[in-house]
Amino acid sequence: MSDPTDIFDKIVDAPFDEALSERYLVYALSTITARSLPDVRDGLKPVHRRLLWAMRLLRLDPASGYKKCARVVGDTIGKYHPHGDQSVYDAMVRLAQTFSLRYPLVDGQGNFGNIDGDNAAAYRYTEARLTATAVELMDGLDEGSADFRPTYNNEDEEPEIFPGLFPNLLANGASGIAVGMATSIPPHNAAEIIDAAVHLIDNPKAEHSALMDFVSGPDFPTGGVVVDSAEAIAGAYATGRGGFRVRARWELEKGAQGSWAAIITEIPYQVPKSKLIEQIASLIGDKKLPILTDIRDESDELIRIVLEPRSRTVEPQVLMDSLFRLTDLEVRISLNLNVLDAKRTPRVMSLREVLTEWLDHQIIVLVRRAEHRVAKIVDRAELLEGYLIAYLNLDRVIEIIRQEDEPKPVMIAEFGLTDRQAEAILNMRLRSLRKLEEMQIRKERDALEKEREELARLIESRPRQLTRLKKNLAALRERYAPDTLLGARRTSIEEAGPAREIPLEAMIEREPITVIMSLRGWVRAMKGHVDLANPEAMKFKEGDGPKFAFHAQTTDKILLAAENGRFYTLAADKLPGGRGFGEPVRLIVDLEGEGNAIALMPAAAGAKLLLASSDGRGFVTSASGAVAETRKGKQIVNLREGSKLNVVRQIGAGDDYVAAIGENRKMVVFPIAELPEMGRGQGVQLQRYRDGGLSDATTFSFAEGLSWEMGGATGRVRTEADLSGWRTARGAAGRMPPLGFPRANRF
Repeated sequence: MSDPTDIFDKIVDAPFDEALSERYLVYALSTITARSLPDVRDGLKPVHRRLLWAMRLLRLDPASGYKKCARVVGDTIGKYHPHGDQSVYDAMVRLAQTFSLRYPLVDGQGNFGNIDGDNAAAYRYTEARLTATAVELMDGLDEGSADFRPTYNNEDEEPEIFPGLFPNLLANGASGIAVGMATSIPPHNAAEIIDAAVHLIDNPKAEHSALMDFVSGPDFPTGGVVVDSAEAIAGAYATGRGGFRVRARWELEKGAQGSWAAIITEIPYQVPKSKLIEQIASLIGDKKLPILTDIRDESDELIRIVLEPRSRTVEPQVLMDSLFRLTDLEVRISLNLNVLDAKRTPRVMSLREVLTEWLDHQIIVLVRRAEHRVAKIVDRAELLEGYLIAYLNLDRVIEIIRQEDEPKPVMIAEFGLTDRQAEAILNMRLRSLRKLEEMQIRKERDALEKEREELARLIESRPRQLTRLKKNLAALRERYAPDTLLGARRTSIEEAGPAREIPLEAMIEREPITVIMSLRGWVRAMKGHVDLANPEAMKFKEGDGPKFAFHAQTTDKILLAAENGRFYTLAADKLPGGRGFGEPVRLIVDLEGEGNAIALMPAAAGAKLLLASSDGRGFVTSASGAVAETRKGKQIVNLREGSKLNVVRQIGAGDDYVAAIGENRKMVVFPIAELPEMGRGQGVQLQRYRDGGLSDATTFSFAEGLSWEMGGATGRVRTEADLSGWRTARGAAGRMPPLGFPRANRF
C-alpha cells in the first residue's frame, strides 16, 4: 500500500488569483464555444445538435411513429451530452413549441406547454419525432459532408456540424448567455433569407442595403407587428446589434349603440399570455388605467383577448397607446448576431457576413458530397468491371470455383481482377447470375461514368458550384414559399412612432365635484357643484366643522399645503365619496408630525402661487411644480427655525402688486416683479418687523385697488383705490392699513 503522504507531492504552490483566473478561463471558453453560442453554419448549439442526432439514430423520421421523450433524453445524456436531464428536456421542448420556433425541428405529441406560459408535461408522458425541417437540416450526414468526432467517452461518434441546406440560424433564431457575451437572434422568414442568399450568390459584392430589399425584418411565430422604421431595421442588421419594437395585433369590434371593444389577436414573441392578462388586470384593479373597465380571455386555438373601455366615448387609439406603454403588449426584441464562425471563434456579424459564411459552408458541403459520390462511383465501377468479366467468362469462373480449393487467387491471376472484384464475384448469389447481362452492366457503368465526369467538372468549377447551389436553394424555397401555410409571413412591418404618453385628463371622465375638508382633516368629494351655503351639503361630525370647500373637476390634481412647507397631491377622482364624512387626509398622504393643512386648492394649469412664511419671507412658484408624485409629498418652502408657512394664494391673471400685513398691523405694497420665482427655497423678505411676524399677504391689480370684506350679514366689500401711501420697496416696515381694514389682519 502506497504512503498516503505521497499525495502532497502533487501540490503546486501558485498565487490564488492566477490559479482562479486560469480555471475560470477554461470554464468561460467551454461555455462560449460548447454550450451557449450557436454555430453560424447550422444555427445550433451542441445540446440541440446532439438531441436531433440521437433522434435520427432512433429512426424518428416524420414518417415513423413517435417515441417517448424519456428515451430520447436518455440516449442524449447517456451517449452524447452528459448534463442534466431536465435542461436537455427543456431544450427539446423548445424545439417542439410552435410558438417558440418559427420552423419547429421536433414534432411533439402530448403536452409541450402553451403560450400561456404553462410548462410541458414530464418526459415520461410526452412523445416526439423529427419534423421535415429537421431532416432537411441533417441531409447529407451519410454522404461525407460533415466531420465526426468522438463523444465524451470515446464510445460513439457525433457530427461536428449539420450540413443541411435549411438556413436555421436566421430562420429559427437563437438566444443564449455565455461568459462575458450573449447572443439574441430573432426568427426570420426562410423564403426571405433564401432570396437574400441567392442575390448574394449573383452579386458577391452586393451592399447591405440591397439585401434589405429581400429581408424586411423578423418573422415571429406568434405574429405581431414590428413598428420600427426601415432605416432603424436596416441599421440593426448592418452592425449585428440593435433591436425591434414589437406590438400586439389588434382590431376594433363594434357593438350596439356605438359601443366597441378592442380585440387582441396576436401577442408579441415570448410574452406569456397569462402574464400579459395579469398585467392588464392589475392596471384595472389599481385604477392606473381608468379608461379600461374589463378584460376577458376568450382564446381557444387562436388568441382572442377582449378589452372593454369605460365608455364608448373613449378613443380606441388612446386606450391602445396607453396599454402599449404600460404593458407587454409592446416589447423590445433585441438583436445581437453573436455567433461562432467556421473556426469556432465568437464574433458579432452583420446580416451580410452571416449569409456569406453560411454560403461558404454550403459550397464546402456541396463539394464534399460530390467527392463522396465520386468515391462511391469509383467503387461501384470497379465492381461492375469485375461483374462484366465474370459474365463474359461465366463458364470458366464457375469451373474455377468448383475445382479450386482457393479460387480467389486463381481468378485474380487468370482475369487480372482486383481483390475487391474477386471477392464480389465469389459473394454473388446464384440467382444474381441471370441479371448479369452485358447490356445492363455496360449501361449502368456508362451512366456512372457520365455522372462522375459531371461531378468532376462540378468539383473543379466555382461557377458550376454556385449554379448548383442556386438550383438547390430554389427547390428548398418552393417548400417554404410565402404562399404555403408554413412559409407565409406572420409578422407585419408597419412603421409607427413610440406610443403616446397619454395625460391623466384623457383617461378620466371629466365630471364636476365639490371638495370639502373639515377642521379635523376629513376630506371628501361630492358629485356635482353643490351650493356651499347649503347646510345639508356641509354636514360634519359632532365637534367638527368646515375648513376648505371649493368646486373642482375629477381630472384635477388637488394641492394640499402644510405648515411645514411641504406640498402634497390628491387625485380628485380618487377622493372618498361625499355620502359620509369622508376619510382622514392622513390616510391618503403622509402628513409629517403635527403639520396642519393651511391650504387646499386645485393645481390649475399655468397657475402661479404666492408663498409666504410667518417670518415674512416669500417667493412665487408654479402650481404644476408643486405637484408631488408620491404620498410623502414635496418640500417647497425651506423654513427657518421657529417659523411656519402661513400664506398660499393663487396669483390672479391681472395681479401686478403684493400687499403684506404684519402682526404689528402695518402694511406694505410693492410690485410682484420684485419677488423671485423659485421651485424651492426660503424666498426673500417681504416685510421687516421689529416684533412679531407676518399675518397675511395677497396679490392684486394696483390699478383696481385693494378690496376686503366688511363682515356682518350684509356681505359688503370695501375697496381702497389709492394705495400710493403704502407703496414702497420690498422689505420695508410699512404703515397702518386703510381705515376699516379687518381687525383679524386677513385680506
